[in-house]
Amino acid sequence: MSNQIIIEKTEKPKIKPEPEHLGFGQFFTDHMFTMDYTEGKGWHDPKIVPYGPISLEPSAMVFHYGQAIFEGMKAYKTANDQILLFRPQNNMERVNVSNDRLCIPPIDVDFAVDACKALVELEKDWIPEAEGTSLYIRPFIIATDPYLGVRASQTYKFMIILSPVGAYYKEGINPVRIYVEPNYVRAVKGGIGFAKTPGNYAASLKAQIDAKNAGYTQVLWLDGIEKKYIEEVGTMNVFFRINDEVITPSLEGSILAGITRMSAIELLKSSGIKVIERKISIKEVYDAHEAGTLKEAFGTGTAAVISPIGELNWNNKIIKINDGEIGEISSKVYDTITGIQSGKLKDTFGWTVKI
Repeated sequence: MSNQIIIEKTEKPKIKPEPEHLGFGQFFTDHMFTMDYTEGKGWHDPKIVPYGPISLEPSAMVFHYGQAIFEGMKAYKTANDQILLFRPQNNMERVNVSNDRLCIPPIDVDFAVDACKALVELEKDWIPEAEGTSLYIRPFIIATDPYLGVRASQTYKFMIILSPVGAYYKEGINPVRIYVEPNYVRAVKGGIGFAKTPGNYAASLKAQIDAKNAGYTQVLWLDGIEKKYIEEVGTMNVFFRINDEVITPSLEGSILAGITRMSAIELLKSSGIKVIERKISIKEVYDAHEAGTLKEAFGTGTAAVISPIGELNWNNKIIKINDGEIGEISSKVYDTITGIQSGKLKDTFGWTVKI
């Protein structure tokens, strides 16, 4: 594959949205990256072209068999106009974890990071600078064979699109209310729960709508076998501080290995805080609340970074966590990670990549 990326600039630049109107995932920049895969030829024709519709046949396999993966990461602009990416290597390595599970050919991780850098550099004027804003980066791969029949595709398209974003949750860093899902199942060990693939999110929509109608921000999923052990929130990994320990569900094949999750664990351990990755039941969390030892809970993810959890509803049993206030550890993780991402704090972990 040629590493030369052809760049075709748009002749009709868009008007950029005002920072206060960004929301999340509503606006897209002027350009996008594309690259194709053909069996026997490999990945080829890397290009940056004007953002716009793509042409696929109605029989393209992605529409019928769901063979697709995606990623999510962010770019930030510092006070001195430096552009920082947060752990892009880890995201592109995770692309290949998802690729392997979905029978998609692996990408060259270093080249994918370089392609991301090239696109962000071209679109640097789209990076918002207001507090809490960033440029969201969405790499994804779809199966494109025009074929009806259950097999792995022989052709694919790899794309990267960019979206200037504000806060993911309208609550901001304030604690969110979470509904513990008692009926539906999102993933099981041996399935595709650990891969970042659209099917996982399609499986979560019904429960998400029900939770929203009940006044809750997100769904907390339990394991698909016993509906007993905590797995993850729809868009986040989850952590619980019980006494002086921070507990997060272990990675056993049904939940995503989050980049922000990994960062939070590394940060907390470096601060001398005990972090345990293990199975934790919803009953254990409720028992800890009853005993007064559940100090705080929070979720981690690229979109929101940190979301403190202020309330859980499990089978209509509602508990308030830390009196509905953000906790000490949640604040520390949020302030440190966002400080490193924005360049306000020194990156002693080597997490950021400069463009």
